Amino acid sequence: MHIIATAGHVDHGKSTLVRALTGTDPDRLTEEKERGLTIDLGFAFTDLSSGRKLSFIDVPGHIRFIKNMLAGVGGVDACLFVVAATEGWKPQSEEHLRILELLGIRHGVIALTQIGLVDDELAELAHMDVEERIENSFLEGAEIVPVDSLTGTGIDTLRESLDRLTESVPTANNIKRPRLWIDRAFAATGAGSVVTGTLTGGRLRVDDELALIPGNATARIRAIQTQSESRTKIDPGHRVALNLANVDYQELGRGIALVFNEQWHRTRKFDAAIQILPTLTHDVSRRGAYSLYVGSGEWPVKIRVLGPDRLTPGSAGHVRIFLPESLPLLPGDRFVLREAGRDETIGGGHVLDVDPVLKASEAQPDLSIERVVSEREWITVDELERLTGVRTDPVLGDWVTSEAVLAALKQEVQSLVEEAGPLGLDVALLDERQRLAVNNLQDVEVSDGRVKSVDQEDILANHPILAELEKDLFSPNQPGHSSKEELRGLLQRGLVIQNEGVFFATSAIDQASIVVAHLLQDKPEGVTVAEIRDALNTTRKFALPICAVLDKTGVTRRRDDLRIGGPRLPKI
Repeated sequence: MHIIATAGHVDHGKSTLVRALTGTDPDRLTEEKERGLTIDLGFAFTDLSSGRKLSFIDVPGHIRFIKNMLAGVGGVDACLFVVAATEGWKPQSEEHLRILELLGIRHGVIALTQIGLVDDELAELAHMDVEERIENSFLEGAEIVPVDSLTGTGIDTLRESLDRLTESVPTANNIKRPRLWIDRAFAATGAGSVVTGTLTGGRLRVDDELALIPGNATARIRAIQTQSESRTKIDPGHRVALNLANVDYQELGRGIALVFNEQWHRTRKFDAAIQILPTLTHDVSRRGAYSLYVGSGEWPVKIRVLGPDRLTPGSAGHVRIFLPESLPLLPGDRFVLREAGRDETIGGGHVLDVDPVLKASEAQPDLSIERVVSEREWITVDELERLTGVRTDPVLGDWVTSEAVLAALKQEVQSLVEEAGPLGLDVALLDERQRLAVNNLQDVEVSDGRVKSVDQEDILANHPILAELEKDLFSPNQPGHSSKEELRGLLQRGLVIQNEGVFFATSAIDQASIVVAHLLQDKPEGVTVAEIRDALNTTRKFALPICAVLDKTGVTRRRDDLRIGGPRLPKI
C-alpha cells in the first residue's frame, strides 16, 4: 500500500478531490461538514487499475489547523498537491510545500482543481504559475493534472498519473522494528479503545504486547483493521486501526507511539541536522519558544545550536534538541520546528543521534555507525541496534568496537600476561572484555584458571615450595606468607592441597590413603585419628587435616570417633 497525503491551501478542493477519487468523504467531523473545512485528519482508500492500493490522508489547509496537518504528513510515501485554478498559488500552498520538503517527501502529483470554473486562458496561466512556484523543489517536473471534482473532468487522468507515480515510489521497509504513531484515539462501542495511525518499520500481530511511549503503560492488540478489513497481522506501510486491550482510550492520544519496548531507546535529547527556511526574516538561536513536530506529536522543546551561536535564514546546521518527555526515535526520523511566539515554521531536518554522549561544544553528529561506536569505545550489539536501528556483527563477544580500541585491549592483556611471568595471570582478575580478549591472543594458553605465554617455563611442577612440602610428606615445613601467589598457582594446578590452614603436597594425601588402607585391612571396624597419626609418624597438628581431606575425598568415612573405609579407599 502507498500512503498519499493531500496538501494545499484551504478551500482549494482537497477533500472534494479525495471523495471523487475514492467515493469516501474524508471529512468525518460534524463541525467539518457544517463549515466545509477540514479541521482534523481524514482518511480514504482506493484501488488503482494496476492493482496497487492507495491510502489518502486528507490534511487541513487552513493556517489555524497547520498543527493537524503536520501530524498527518509523517510516514507518507508521496503527496497529492492541490492548487485551485481559480485562485492559484497561495501562502498556505507555499508553507505546505516547504513542510513536505522538510519532512523528506520526494514524490508527488499536482492537481489543478476547479478547472471547470475558469476559461482556457486562465487555466493556462494557473498551470504556468504552478510550474514557476515549484521550480527547485521536489515537485519540479511533477505531473500537473487539471481536474474538476464535481463534474469528474480529469479524475481518470489523475488516477492514471497516481498509478505511474506509485510505480516508482518505494513502499515502507520491514526492518522488524514496528512503530505506530497514534493520530486518533477513541472508544468504539462494544470494542473499547481504538487507535489509528500509519504503521512503519515492521509487522504487528494480534496479541502483541506493545509499550506506549511517552509513559509506562502497555497494551495488547485485540484486533487489527485496515480498509475496514480485519487482519490477524499487518505489514508496514498501511493505515491501521488497532483495538487495544488493557488500556483506557483516555490514556491514549496523538503523539503516543506504540512499539516493542525492548527494541527502542527512549530519548529526551537528540542531535539533528536542520535546514532553516530561506523565507525566514530572523536568525535562529537557543532563545525562543519552539515546538517540535515529530511522529504525530507536537512537543515544546529547547534547542542549542551546535557550533555557531545562531543559524541564519537559508542555512543548514546542527542542533541539540531537548524534549519534555522521552520518545522512541531513530536516526533518520524527520521533524519540523516551529517558533511558538511568532507562530511560524522556521525549519526542519532529521535525527542524527538519539543518545548524544559528547558535550554540545564537542559534538559532531552524523548518521554513521562508526561515530556512535567511536564515541563510546565499547557498546553491545543490542544497544547499538536500539540507538541506530541497524544490526551489526560483534567483534568481541557481544561487543562492538573499533579496530584500534580492540588492538589496544589485546595489547593491554598481552602485557599483563607477560608481566605475570611463569606463574601466569589469574583470569579471575580480568574484567569481561579482558577475558574475552584472551581468546584472541596468540601464543598464550589457559590452564587451571591462569593464562600464560606458551614459551614460559613451567616453574610450578618443580617449584621450591612443592619440593619443600615433599621433603617430609606428613610433617611438612609450611610456606612463608610471601608465597601467596605461588601457593595460589600450586593449589589451582592441584599440586598442593590445603585444609585448616595447613598445606600438603598432593602426593602426601595419596600416600596417606595407602597407609590408611593397610590399617583398615587389619581393622575393618575402624581406626582412630591417633592410630592414623602413629602410622604416618606425624603429630596431631598434621594428622587432623589429613584425616579431614581423606573424609572429604571419600577415602574414609567418619563413624563416631573412628574412620572406616569410604568408596574411594584404595584396594590393597
